[in-house]
Amino acid sequence: MLTHLNRAQPYALGLFRFVIGLLFAFHGAATLFGAFGGNQAETGAWPGWYAALIQLVCGVLVALGLGTRAAAFLASGSMAYAYFTVHQPEAFLPLQNGGETPVMFCWAFLLLVFTGPGAGALDRFFGAGDTAATAEGAARHEQAPAVPA
Repeated sequence: MLTHLNRAQPYALGLFRFVIGLLFAFHGAATLFGAFGGNQAETGAWPGWYAALIQLVCGVLVALGLGTRAAAFLASGSMAYAYFTVHQPEAFLPLQNGGETPVMFCWAFLLLVFTGPGAGALDRFFGAGDTAATAEGAARHEQAPAVPA
């Protein structure tokens, strides 16, 4: 059973990357353009408009798997900033201050920084492929010892 799950891991990670990136891009588009029922931010307004620009660009890059680690790092940092400057001063816990969304995005993107893009990332077509993005790379990774002897 675990062997089958391990073989599917790069594909599950690729799907996770795509969905998280797409949701983040939609959030940015809602704020930048008033799309999807969002409230449009005034152009150049700090920090909302710039945060939305980061959300749209990084979300699209992550969803496509282009520069995933760098885009995910920037996205994670922007969500940490949003949480600690907007939500955390209201109350200690995310449940109390409405900060569940930025916290979840922050940790999801931080995970992608360390795991890489998974399968289906466009980086592979531009020579920046991550060996963990393929089933063969995942199999090689499993065989490598955790601690050098």
